[in-house]
Amino acid sequence: MTSHPVGVAHSRSAAEVPRKAGKRRISLPSLGLRFSERKLLLLFFDVISVNAALYLALTVRPDVEMTRGIIVHQFLWFITVSGIWITMGVILNVYDLARAANGLRSAWVASGAALLTGLIYLFIPFITPELPGRRLEALVFPLLASMGVAAWRIIYAQVFVQPVFQQRALVIGAGWSGQTLARALTNINERGGENSAGIGYQLLGFIDDDERKQGLSVEGIPVLGTRRDLVELVRQLKPDELIVAITNPQQIHMELFQAILDCREMGIPITTMATLYEELTGRVPVEHAGRNLHVVMPLNEPAVHRLYMLVRRIIDLLAGVFGCILTGLIAPIIWLANRFTSPGPLFYRQARVGRSGRTFMLIKFRSMVVDAEKEMGAVWASEADRRVTPVGRILRKTRLDELPQFCNVLKGEMTLIGPRPERPEFVAQLDQQIPFYRVRHAVKPGLTGWAQVKYRYGASVNDALIKLQYDLYYIKHQGPYLDLLILLKTIQVILGLKGR
Repeated sequence: MTSHPVGVAHSRSAAEVPRKAGKRRISLPSLGLRFSERKLLLLFFDVISVNAALYLALTVRPDVEMTRGIIVHQFLWFITVSGIWITMGVILNVYDLARAANGLRSAWVASGAALLTGLIYLFIPFITPELPGRRLEALVFPLLASMGVAAWRIIYAQVFVQPVFQQRALVIGAGWSGQTLARALTNINERGGENSAGIGYQLLGFIDDDERKQGLSVEGIPVLGTRRDLVELVRQLKPDELIVAITNPQQIHMELFQAILDCREMGIPITTMATLYEELTGRVPVEHAGRNLHVVMPLNEPAVHRLYMLVRRIIDLLAGVFGCILTGLIAPIIWLANRFTSPGPLFYRQARVGRSGRTFMLIKFRSMVVDAEKEMGAVWASEADRRVTPVGRILRKTRLDELPQFCNVLKGEMTLIGPRPERPEFVAQLDQQIPFYRVRHAVKPGLTGWAQVKYRYGASVNDALIKLQYDLYYIKHQGPYLDLLILLKTIQVILGLKGR
């Protein structure tokens, strides 16, 4: 079987696909792995590898009595190492599927995460085995964990990127939505590097009623037929799913709609471009939502949502108190540094738009010269902005300039996690240019957010559009898991000095 990643898919039309008349074929179950299944597979064997390394490392220690039931009796040892691994894996982004498909890159990053996991684990008291008398003996575990995870990642990159494990799909609609989806897949695949087989998702071709597109390639993917060919193509190509890439479903021709239902009756899963785009990118494709509100916002809340919001508010209050104390401790140092490099106020207050479109005054440590906007007015901050002071550059890199916003959190104007609040001047402009822009005001703005950990600093309307896509994804999927993920990735951003 030949692999046809995005941009190199099958080029044969429906009429050219061979059929064996009169022969019954045994239907084998699809081995195509979905994105979530691939990540679970990686996680499962990563955890097995680090736990096996811990078990093997304990067998060489004379002070630990190894029995068959040690995992049961000392389960906290193994639970702890699993938790540390998952935390380090998220921070170091080891579950990026495009990267995981590249054996050497994946092994390098994952083995580094395993090494750090082992070293952190060794120095946790009470709930992990004590360090042995000979300290070099303790390094057996980190080294075994690093080698075990690296070996598994190389096996994954060699085996599970093969065509038999790829998810194969037909796309209904070769228009704007279908092309956007194809480009998104291509960009993700390219992140893995030249030797990467991508994320294991293969577009077989487009179905489109436009006669001018028949026999041509769109974004490197062939148009295989029209609505009349759909059912036959599904029988011949046996895709794992169909993707409906039509922005306005009301415009679907009744014959095409019936063909889609026939394919579903044949057991073929149906998904939409918006759903897959979200899964691929962590963003909501607002430009392709049309008037489908369910694409851009949650239309019903889970039963525990209000309880979760109450718990979040309690956490906000505790974090706000701690953050304000920390702000008070560090403020004299920043004031003194500014006194010698850029005299002026310690704090900077600026109007921002919060929940329900209400304006509030956001507080930051001043990082720009006094009256920075006196001549130009409100403008996007740029990289290497000349208005930023020497101390301000350090504050921005480390995100310390955001510390006073814990006061906004304490007052209830902001929360720890949510879309970053924008200035009223920019909101008025962006609302006219970007669909659904004001939906981001449905929740409280946050100190950090999904857009902040997934995308660079915004400095244009196009950046604002992409960040809105991330913000709406957060609003749709808000919950404990996503909030924890954002907190871990925020740590990565801060440690990487990626502020601006």
